[in-house]
Amino acid sequence: MSSAQMYCLSIEQAMEFIGDRQGVQGLLVTLEESLAKDLPDIQRRLEAGDLPGMNRLLHQFKGFAPVFCVPSLVDEIVRVEGLSKGTDLAGVREAYAALAPRLHQLLEEVRSHLADGP
Repeated sequence: MSSAQMYCLSIEQAMEFIGDRQGVQGLLVTLEESLAKDLPDIQRRLEAGDLPGMNRLLHQFKGFAPVFCVPSLVDEIVRVEGLSKGTDLAGVREAYAALAPRLHQLLEEVRSHLADGP
C-alpha cells in the first residue's frame, strides 16, 4: 500500500475498545468472515433495489466500524447506512459506489493483519 493511500483498519483503536490483543484477533476473524460474506450480498441487494436488505447489512457494519475503522470510514459507513433507510435508490447507489472500495480495502487489511499473526 502506498504511503499516499489511506488505511481503513485501526488496530490501535480496536485495542482501546477491546483491551487485549487476543480479543482483537478473535473479533478480526469474525469481521473478516462478515465482510467476505456480506460485501457481495450488499452489492446484489443494491442491484436488485433492495434497500431494506442492504440497510440491514450496512447496519451491522455500522456496529463494528467504531471499533475497527479509522474515523473517516466510520463517518462514511454511517452516512451510507442512513441513506439506505430511505427511498433514493440512485443516491444510495452513488454513495455506496464511493464506499465499496474502502470496505474492500478494509477486508484486505484485515486479511493481511490476520495473515501476519498476533
